[in-house]
Amino acid sequence: MYEKELVALKRAGRLRERRLFDEHLIDMASNDYLGLSQKPKQLKKAMKLLLTYQTLSPKASMLVNGYHPIHQTFERYMAELQGFEEGIVVGSGFLANLGLIDALVRKGDRLFMDESYHASGVMATESMRERVVFFAHNDVEDLKEKLARYGGKRQIVAVEGVYSMGGDLCKREIFELCEKRGVLMIVDEAHSAGVLGESFLGIFDHYGITPTPHHIKMGTLGKAYGAYGAYILSSKHIATFLLNRAKPLIYATAPSLFDTALALVNVQYIQKHLVRYRKKRERFYGLVQKHLGLKIESLILPLEVATNEATQKEQKRWLKRGYLIGAIRQPTVSRPILRIILNLGLSTKEVTTLLKQLKRKG
Repeated sequence: MYEKELVALKRAGRLRERRLFDEHLIDMASNDYLGLSQKPKQLKKAMKLLLTYQTLSPKASMLVNGYHPIHQTFERYMAELQGFEEGIVVGSGFLANLGLIDALVRKGDRLFMDESYHASGVMATESMRERVVFFAHNDVEDLKEKLARYGGKRQIVAVEGVYSMGGDLCKREIFELCEKRGVLMIVDEAHSAGVLGESFLGIFDHYGITPTPHHIKMGTLGKAYGAYGAYILSSKHIATFLLNRAKPLIYATAPSLFDTALALVNVQYIQKHLVRYRKKRERFYGLVQKHLGLKIESLILPLEVATNEATQKEQKRWLKRGYLIGAIRQPTVSRPILRIILNLGLSTKEVTTLLKQLKRKG
């Protein structure tokens, strides 16, 4: 029934397939920014925590009987750690973005979304086109002009802390503009939480911004935190509204207890090892500067490639050398890239070897 479309995708070098990669490869493709996916001691800690309770699975939605003390402990820990009033654990980052945008953008409101925002957020806007304005990526002046031109009963700005493909940071001036105008901000910290800041808490931590009632932070547990799921941090007022209006919170089964427990013990582990992580992050930044002459701001190193086909050929070439790197094709990105993750769980030697070979090729 869909053979022609599949043939067209394959011809364009855009056909996607699931693959099982050798676990012994040096992983510089996944979003496992701190290497926590390979720490069995943390898994055992999470299991020990879970087994202190009689109920081991969520059973229902959070608003029926699926809310569990592990959920509550995680929410309170994350909110207190980051200076927010309230936390809500969610099934995934995708669901969090869908729920936030669908619930918060009401009749007469206007949502201003960075054009490079994640697909989950863009998908959430499809039923509210007249209420959504996209602004040029990370362009403060374009956002400022559109906020003034389009108005809205409530104005909401949606940005990412670190943009997942380019690895660039949301400009501080966007935070300052939103604060000045008193607009609500949704900040997707999927790729900045556990990566940026003195305490590895993300973009707010990096810029030293104290959260206000106008800030909503969304983060995922399946990247730097080595588990699965997501969370929303906000004022108590916003959290209460979301619990009454966000469909993924009302109608979906509550998040996995084990994954929430694993995220909790992993966040606590990160906080205990901040000095070591900070030193390694700066070392890796320095290595990229030394060998490639590039200044990066996050643990994402994107390198442009000529075509979709070329990204796959490059990935295969690196696989033969024992490295797994990301081959990101159009339309996910405007131009094909090799997406290299400077995983802090790797050794300096492993990262240096890759960068030296990239330098020679360049």
